Amino acid sequence: MAIATAEDVLTALKSVKEGARGEDVVALGLIQGLVVKDGHVSFAVEVAPEEGRTKEPLRIACEKAVLAAPGVRSVTAVLTAHRHGGPQPRRAGLNAQMRAEGTPQAGPRAQGPEGVGAVIAVASGKGGVGKSTIAVNLAIALRGLGKRVGLLDADIYGPSVPRMLGLKGKPVSKDGKKLEPMDAWGLKAISIGFMVEEDQPMIWRGPMVMTAITQLLNDVAWAPLDVLVVDMPPGTGDAQLTLAQRVSLAGAVIVSTPQDIALIDARKALAMFKTTQVPVLGIVENMSTFVCPHCGRESHIFGHGGARETAAKLGCDFLGEIPLHIAIRETSDGGTPITARDPQSSQAKAFVAVAEKILAKLEAGDGRTAPRIVME
Repeated sequence: MAIATAEDVLTALKSVKEGARGEDVVALGLIQGLVVKDGHVSFAVEVAPEEGRTKEPLRIACEKAVLAAPGVRSVTAVLTAHRHGGPQPRRAGLNAQMRAEGTPQAGPRAQGPEGVGAVIAVASGKGGVGKSTIAVNLAIALRGLGKRVGLLDADIYGPSVPRMLGLKGKPVSKDGKKLEPMDAWGLKAISIGFMVEEDQPMIWRGPMVMTAITQLLNDVAWAPLDVLVVDMPPGTGDAQLTLAQRVSLAGAVIVSTPQDIALIDARKALAMFKTTQVPVLGIVENMSTFVCPHCGRESHIFGHGGARETAAKLGCDFLGEIPLHIAIRETSDGGTPITARDPQSSQAKAFVAVAEKILAKLEAGDGRTAPRIVME
């Protein structure tokens, strides 16, 4: 079967009509950031801000139309609503041809919190892969490499950073304008979990989540920091788009386990960041290998090497493997992360090795590997 091209995808999308206007989504200029690679397709459906809450059916229709096209293996379609004045029809032929070219140029977005050098997102396509454990230990590892580091828990629905860092209490404000971050293990940290009870559910709609993340970024006294690590919620929804559109991200780290079902979602997360023109620093394989504490035998409970293979296929870097080890679980649950409690252990050194690769990429400024889409 022939692999689908950008033209094939646009042809499929032309079958999707926007109900209120009666024209197809391509003619209306609603399709942005189209990326087609080896049959894997990603794009954004961009609508006016006031339409954002009602256009999810349109996004689903676009995704289904493309998935039905010959030669398409997977589709990641995200809904974004941040342009002022709403979408305007584009002149004929504007979307007729696309090409990948050079270093990507990020769309209009803020530079991020004042006094912060680099903001990196730790993300996953699905829950349960140990993303927060990776984020916390990477932050401490970067601190151990001599950097001033902050940790923002943006997982609004499932904040776990307070427990993992052993922090309790609520942050205070010295000037009545900005919150002071909490301190633990040499990190500055903030989380919605500091402001609610641990077992209290966050029953918030998307706009509330987006506002909360924006405030945690801009209304906290982060400065001075070299790196701000953001523990993202799983998936490819409002929180990810908010961060991608409102902060000049230095890059994203994708976390996955080796199993196939997790890697499918990891590919979606990677495609989402490329669609929003966020540099992907690489993929980390968590729970990679289990070594029995009694007999020393090595087992691959979730498989092994899948994240490395996925990184190679998708043209991004593989950052390293983190073992499945009881010490990592115990220290995370106990609020004493392994990189802080036992930095010379082999488990902690695995995190440090990943942190060193990330730091090297940040200092070299070579994280921006996603293509820029040029419309002709």
